[in-house]
Amino acid sequence: MTHTLELKDVHVSVDGKDVVKGVSLTISSGKITALMGPNGSGKSSLAHALMGHPRYQITKGKILFDEKDITKLAVHERARLGLFLSFQYPLEINGVTVTNFLRSAYQAVSGKDISVVDFYTLLKEKMKLLGIDSAFSKRYVNEGFSGGEKKKMEMLQMSVLQPKIALLDEVDSGTDVDALKVIAQSITRMKSPSFGALVITHYQRLLEYVVPDQIYVMVDGRIVHSGGKELALDIEKKGYDFLREVSA
Repeated sequence: MTHTLELKDVHVSVDGKDVVKGVSLTISSGKITALMGPNGSGKSSLAHALMGHPRYQITKGKILFDEKDITKLAVHERARLGLFLSFQYPLEINGVTVTNFLRSAYQAVSGKDISVVDFYTLLKEKMKLLGIDSAFSKRYVNEGFSGGEKKKMEMLQMSVLQPKIALLDEVDSGTDVDALKVIAQSITRMKSPSFGALVITHYQRLLEYVVPDQIYVMVDGRIVHSGGKELALDIEKKGYDFLREVSA
């Protein structure tokens, strides 16, 4: 079954300021969609609004997930439907191990009880696929993690929770090349008829390893251009200035 997250003329405000100004696009399972744009263009604000963060108010437009209107649903309701958001700046959770955190999240999202033993078997399998040492599971969530380890943790969550549509907010920031390859492999491996992703990034670097099916460019809260993977190469060479001219 194909899953879709459809945005219809979505406007978002933060603290009374309009930051997203009428975005319409569709993100589908089986595809990797990239959203690029300069700092302050509204990309992260859009992702948070799609996930239901209360600070990011949708003032106009609709969000449809598999044709269901989720515009006013709470975060946990969207997660249970199969929506996932990875954070650009993941928080540390002192005293909570990766295993306990992910087991609680798995049970909350899936609605299924799973024993500690069965979950640890599942977790070890996912960690092996990601090339993450098993000792990682006993550490406190993100405490003392490097930038790359934090982003691997986000990919581990995605792998365990198995969402239908993932919103990946600058998973390439603060990572070295080795971590970037692991992240890219995680996204590519999960791509299937039942999973798709919106990959948000400033740079073409990540898209060297994750080949997008479609790229959208956001400037000043609006989608100003779209294209295939060659668009990222144009941006790498020319910057975003030529697209600002298009949007003027």
